[in-house]
Amino acid sequence: MSDILPTLKNAKDLFLPVIPRIPQGRYVHFVMVRETESFPLFQTDGSLNTVNVRAGLDDASVISRLLMFKRKQSTPERLTGRELLRANGIITDEEKKDNRCVYNAPKGGACKKCPDCITYGYAIGEGAEKSKVYVDSAFSISPYDVSHRTFAFNAPWESGTMTNEEGATKVSFGSQDHVIPQVFFPSIVTLRDPIYEGFLYVLGNILRADRYGAQDSRTGKVHNHLLAVVFSNGEIFSNLRFTQAIYDTLHSKNQWNEPLDRDNVLAAGLDAYALLMKSEPVVKQKEWAGTDLQSMVREVTALYQDEKKTCDMLIQLNKATVEYAGKAPIAEESEEEA
Repeated sequence: MSDILPTLKNAKDLFLPVIPRIPQGRYVHFVMVRETESFPLFQTDGSLNTVNVRAGLDDASVISRLLMFKRKQSTPERLTGRELLRANGIITDEEKKDNRCVYNAPKGGACKKCPDCITYGYAIGEGAEKSKVYVDSAFSISPYDVSHRTFAFNAPWESGTMTNEEGATKVSFGSQDHVIPQVFFPSIVTLRDPIYEGFLYVLGNILRADRYGAQDSRTGKVHNHLLAVVFSNGEIFSNLRFTQAIYDTLHSKNQWNEPLDRDNVLAAGLDAYALLMKSEPVVKQKEWAGTDLQSMVREVTALYQDEKKTCDMLIQLNKATVEYAGKAPIAEESEEEA
């Protein structure tokens, strides 16, 4: 185990010494609210994803909410981690290298032993590894009709106009729905059977990822507000219940205004989290929230700001995943976070 951060020393026993082959019933949940900070696209088949659901746990009315599918969340975080692994020489895309690992390649791409493959899973060729990171679809707190805008687009010539030198006018006009800024998606990311370095890796990916959705090179800025980190012996409530509880809390406090106020949403998120945890049939083994959580985040941020400490942590994690890959049987069922 790497040198443990001060705020995590009293939770050292909650981390497993090695990655287990059989589930041990240990979970760590990263409870957060994702806030859009530009105009991202969470879509399939050219339109934003929406669903009609109950507004709140108390409010039985039905509203249409924006939907952020699980892969719209897990993929950016996974790719953020892969960038770091590549930058530190843990993996490479070069041919004939022992540490070659290519994401989503049709054949022979996954190395099946690096921190990304073992943590987030793969299903390629004859081998398979089920993801140890659980992510589910997230729902906007506010309704679809106040959470999106339709923008027109065009595709000009290189001159910047829609007409070329011969006078021909392009017809590349269209429109696209975008999620607007300050739309909030409550979300829980769960890591099963964590080792210490695996915990830091997944948390670091959440804190460092900031572009989500389609066209992320042009838009898609999202900020992840971490509300709590909790260790338990089972899974906890769903993203939908979390969203509905926040919706009820905001209305009960007369804080429902569009756009929603960030501070009100985060405070309501903490209240909803505390309320829902009271009814969960799990043992809450350790929890960070408020100032304790802020201290942890500062320490994790400082670790990732130090190149040597980051590299050392990733090397230790890689040793653990390589050892696991050498002993683990092929899983019968698998999930690749594509």
